[in-house]
Amino acid sequence: MPSTLFDKIWDFHLAGRRVDGRDLLYIDRHVLHELHAHHGFARLEKEGRAVYRPDLTFAVQDHTVATRPGRDDGTNPSGTAFIKAMRDGARRNGIRLFDVDDPEQGISHVVAPEMGIVLPGATHAVPDSHASTVGGVGALAFGCGTTEMTHILATQVMALARPKRMRARLDGRLGAHVGAKDVALRLIAEIGVAGARGYAVEYAGSAIAAMPIEQRMTLCNLNVEMGGRSGFVAPDEATFAWLAGRPYAPKGAMWDRALAYWRTLPTDDDAEFDHEAVLDCSSLEPQVTWGIDPSQVVGISDRVPDLVELDPARRPAAESAFAYMGVRPGMPVAGLPVDRVFIGSCTNSRLPDLEIAAAVVRGRRIAPGVSAMVVPGSSSVKRAAEAAGLDRVFREAGFFWGESGCSMCAGGNGDRGAPGERCVSTTNRNFENRQGPRVRTHLASPATAAASAIAGCIADVRQMFPGAA
Repeated sequence: MPSTLFDKIWDFHLAGRRVDGRDLLYIDRHVLHELHAHHGFARLEKEGRAVYRPDLTFAVQDHTVATRPGRDDGTNPSGTAFIKAMRDGARRNGIRLFDVDDPEQGISHVVAPEMGIVLPGATHAVPDSHASTVGGVGALAFGCGTTEMTHILATQVMALARPKRMRARLDGRLGAHVGAKDVALRLIAEIGVAGARGYAVEYAGSAIAAMPIEQRMTLCNLNVEMGGRSGFVAPDEATFAWLAGRPYAPKGAMWDRALAYWRTLPTDDDAEFDHEAVLDCSSLEPQVTWGIDPSQVVGISDRVPDLVELDPARRPAAESAFAYMGVRPGMPVAGLPVDRVFIGSCTNSRLPDLEIAAAVVRGRRIAPGVSAMVVPGSSSVKRAAEAAGLDRVFREAGFFWGESGCSMCAGGNGDRGAPGERCVSTTNRNFENRQGPRVRTHLASPATAAASAIAGCIADVRQMFPGAA
């Protein structure tokens, strides 16, 4: 019987079924971060239990670490206790920790794939809602709560209700300066923040096949913002080439065996899905949010919608967004003055993201009155960017160049905007107060964020490169 990629991974990892009907899914590898790990370690110690497979468990310092050069445990005082608790817990349990000063430190969803910790066909869990980022390499990944994380630490299995299957077909050739972030925001705008609730989503189609692996990860990162339980892209030859030689990836004969298995994973012809969503990307333009959830999106040349244009169910949220964001129905989104720009987070902080942004700002300066910062997603991304001279490009343009970490995504390390500021951000959430009290966040791609920093207002990056096809 034809099977989907999801079915193949799920069935291979099925360890049993609970009385309550949930499946027990074996988790191949998982990554902890400092905000939640100490709760799991404390719970295990209280129950007299140990981490069952420390060799399959990894830990990072990412949410609370400072981004300022020369940082240490105390640079962000509100994170010091979390950092030390993670370090102590990892040491006691024999877990590999990517610590603050580790050359491979970074955001969990960036470090795991770039180190080869997460692989095609594997199951993966992280106590963070954007775990499915790593679905870009063909893994089935789940965010989990602290209780679920503790259960995984003790048993290496996770109790889950089997999701339904959705395929999102993304076809067409993307235009110049349009990327995965724009595709993801448009898809969320089309189906809504609950459009994928209860589903595991496979992203497919010609637009996906043409995307570099890093952009596939951006797409999967935003899966949770439309309610998806997990999101992934079938692995292909580009995936295998990207993973080859990474530290935790198989080597030698094991690599050959892994490749043979990975090539069996893509969804079979005629396999059935419970739901399909289709998006033609051929005419897609850069996208930007105007409201306070990731579905409140327009193209850069469009206007804030009138209430009558919206589904009645979305109108109350739109009215709240108008008030918080200081926008009016019918006003153009391009041209809104910008106070702050942030390029980073698990959504858009990989080397190709920084290369795209640097190409926009090279030889230019940020507008007067704009604060702009770039925070690489990992220390290895930072090194590669500096080797290519990208840090100089950003600094010369007036950007702050930071150490790796989550930074302004949720402001957990002290990087926040000032009340009332309007911020263009490459992150994944634009909720009220997320990047600081009363900060008004517009989600956009690295290209759009960089262009907006230069222009001093939300800007169409295509206008900075006339004649680009």
